[in-house]
Amino acid sequence: MEKRLTTTAMLFSVGFVFMLVFAVGAFFYGIQIGTEKAEAKYTAKTEASKKSEVTTPYQQQELVSFYLTVFSPYREFQTEWLAVADKLLRSGNLDAGSAFKNLAKLADQKADEASSFNMQKSPLLGEAQVAYIRSLKYFKDAAAKAASNKTDDPAKLLEQIQSDTNYKSAVGESLAAQQAYYEAMQKWAASVDPVIPAAYKAAAPMSVEQWDKLSLIVKNMVVVSYLSERGELFGFMPQDLTSRVDEFIRSGQASKMKLKTVGGIVDLLLNTRAVDSGDFNANKARFYQSETLPQLPFFYSE
Repeated sequence: MEKRLTTTAMLFSVGFVFMLVFAVGAFFYGIQIGTEKAEAKYTAKTEASKKSEVTTPYQQQELVSFYLTVFSPYREFQTEWLAVADKLLRSGNLDAGSAFKNLAKLADQKADEASSFNMQKSPLLGEAQVAYIRSLKYFKDAAAKAASNKTDDPAKLLEQIQSDTNYKSAVGESLAAQQAYYEAMQKWAASVDPVIPAAYKAAAPMSVEQWDKLSLIVKNMVVVSYLSERGELFGFMPQDLTSRVDEFIRSGQASKMKLKTVGGIVDLLLNTRAVDSGDFNANKARFYQSETLPQLPFFYSE
């Protein structure tokens, strides 16, 4: 009787141990399978997210909204600032204190307008919005400082303004905003025209032959980069400079002057003040009828 009980107990113990090992193995196997599935699911989501970030186009509506709510207020201020600076440079017949006091108020007003619509869902446009608002804030500080300047010499006053840290920061932020906005335009264009790259790294230096192969929207980005490197504020738009570069090349002037790089042509045009606001629209019918462009007012009406 005792022997039979011992045998039964042993069988029960072996069976229990076997079941325990099987259960533990199944448990860890289940964990492994579950982990692999979770990792696979996470990887798929991550890859889809990355793909979405790369391929999701900037919508034309976003570009237009930015133009109306952020770019236009900034542009209105910049036009007024450049008009005051031009009067100081040319004639000096100006109540500088009053003019810059008004510019400080205008900068504050336009910064509020540029902040009224949230563009942060579109990374590049959000970046451009923040930079334009910062630019206006720096311009406000520069204008307030200029308004209290007691210098009687207009040329000296302008020189002091342009050497001021606030002014330099304002221009830097403005150029950074411009670069982000035009990059967003290129990404939109790439989404509707397979020939246009979503990103482009310009050769340094860039030859005339390389330039001629580019679409207008990419040429604009190249020009924007040149303007950013130069660090100056101009009244014309990047496409105005682009069209003058094209005109300079196609007219044979670049060849006659033995200018073989786009950088050399840009420097010549800027140094001689040979670019004006509206040059793009004057050349649009001749050079850019088949180009892909977003429906933004400065490509069609200025």
